[in-house]
Amino acid sequence: MRAGIPWPRLESGALDLEDDTFKAMARAYPAVAPLRELRVALSQMRLADLAVGHDGRNRCLLSAFRASTGRNQPSNTRFIFGPAVWLRGLNRPAPGMGLAYLDWSQQEFGIAAALSGDPMMQAAYTSGDPYLAFGQQAGAIPPDGTKATQGAVRERFKACALAVQYGMGEESLAQRIGCSRAEARRLLELHHLTYRDFWKWSDAAVDHAMLHGSLHTVFGWTIHTGPQANARSLRNFTMQANGAEILRLACCFATERGIAVCAPVHDAILIEARLADLDITVAAAQAAMAEASAIVLDGFPLRSDAKLARYPERYVDERGQAMWETVWTIVGDEDGATSTWPARRCRSWPRR
Repeated sequence: MRAGIPWPRLESGALDLEDDTFKAMARAYPAVAPLRELRVALSQMRLADLAVGHDGRNRCLLSAFRASTGRNQPSNTRFIFGPAVWLRGLNRPAPGMGLAYLDWSQQEFGIAAALSGDPMMQAAYTSGDPYLAFGQQAGAIPPDGTKATQGAVRERFKACALAVQYGMGEESLAQRIGCSRAEARRLLELHHLTYRDFWKWSDAAVDHAMLHGSLHTVFGWTIHTGPQANARSLRNFTMQANGAEILRLACCFATERGIAVCAPVHDAILIEARLADLDITVAAAQAAMAEASAIVLDGFPLRSDAKLARYPERYVDERGQAMWETVWTIVGDEDGATSTWPARRCRSWPRR
């Protein structure tokens, strides 16, 4: 390709144009992200299907436990966090209010580190930058290396760590980061060598599921397996399903402490508070999130990040910011703050 991006192909030789492929390539090559956003917008942008009431609040069925992992699975067309990420800019706090999007930092990496008891993996997570630490532990990044000085190498180790979580093999990883299969294989080998205890635990989880016919979370959510069970899905189940347990417990803690939880979003929660109380409410919510993770993970708390939007600001996901600005430039409203499109602006509703 002219941009030098090695695009995956089908067995027929044609380019693979599935959305999952675009999603993976957008992670590896940021230049692809606006194109994916446009494709998603053209194919899925049905704003009339969003469940928005006359008060501008988005209310829809969360479909708790619908996924086999116990994750929520709301309708992508009715839930504001379901369509393309740039549409999240439709979330805007009411006058005098603020929103905070709080998400756990590298949640699946942290869950795997805690439950596997792998000391190297735990050290990588507690360092604050597990991907940089992975590269340092593997000997590919010097001890004094930083994200600024070792950015390209760090990105490869980040891609490898995420590939393990998604169950990718060397071929998929090679396509994702644009390297040879030999290099991708070496990265995966380094993960095995660096995090030996994690791999013993991961292999044991698959063996247990195949021998006993089931696998369960810390709190007992169970998946039943058969002879045709997918080993990759089983490896990922423990991280995803315990992540769902952490999310539910965090929502309970936050609500019990008087925090208005607008919506749970996979590995994050959206909260609302008066502007005067926003900072202290965010701190309380993050404390609830850390406490919930520590309970599920036997004393190993997970960090969380916070992104705030104070009225009249909107919540805009950085992954869709370019698309958001492009759309509003076309509409004729540069900041998107005064346009009447859509007529009923979406604000997530606190479920109390």
